[in-house]
Amino acid sequence: MVGETKKGRYVYYHCTGYRGKCPEPYAREEVIERQFAELLKGLRLEPDVLAWVTKALRESQRDEKRFHEQALARLQAEYAQLDKRLEEMYLDKLDGRVSAAFYDRKSAEWRAEQERLQAAIEDHRQANRTYIDAGVRLLELASRARELFLKQGPAEKRRLLQFVVSNSTWRDRRLSISYRPPFDLIVDGISQAAKNGRRDQPNGSPEGNFERVGFEPT
Repeated sequence: MVGETKKGRYVYYHCTGYRGKCPEPYAREEVIERQFAELLKGLRLEPDVLAWVTKALRESQRDEKRFHEQALARLQAEYAQLDKRLEEMYLDKLDGRVSAAFYDRKSAEWRAEQERLQAAIEDHRQANRTYIDAGVRLLELASRARELFLKQGPAEKRRLLQFVVSNSTWRDRRLSISYRPPFDLIVDGISQAAKNGRRDQPNGSPEGNFERVGFEPT
């Protein structure tokens, strides 16, 4: 669809005509935006559910965190071992037990290995820090998508929709959208929870099926 400004202030959208004459009438920009906002409401998690899913996500990270901590310990031990070898070989060079050429070749090899280990160490440190933060930010963005959309200007609205929506169609004056991952899974999880019926469990955790979203309550 393309937009046209009428009377200097009203924006109407219509088909491009790329595939021939289109039966759909012109649609006011406000009408399309209103329907986008209504559909984005499907991403909203109730505050208690958002808190519960965030908690479940953080708890599910325990195994992931343990994996990264074990990998870090192993990599740091290998790095320290190479440091020890370099120090010992330097002393051997000073004492004449190894040649300068051998020392240069092995030290270059071991320092290159240390660089590889250091890069792997940083990868594990970053993964350990960002996994949870990224998940929580996505949940918060999903819950606030409609609110942000209503407050923003045209350029910001387009950027938000490009981030959240993969495709949209306009037929019979109704808007349909497809969400990008992982927002599609969040919508599926919310829909499934609503279908099953959510209720508060004794421990205060709302019950709902979020396994498809990637969260497994413990």
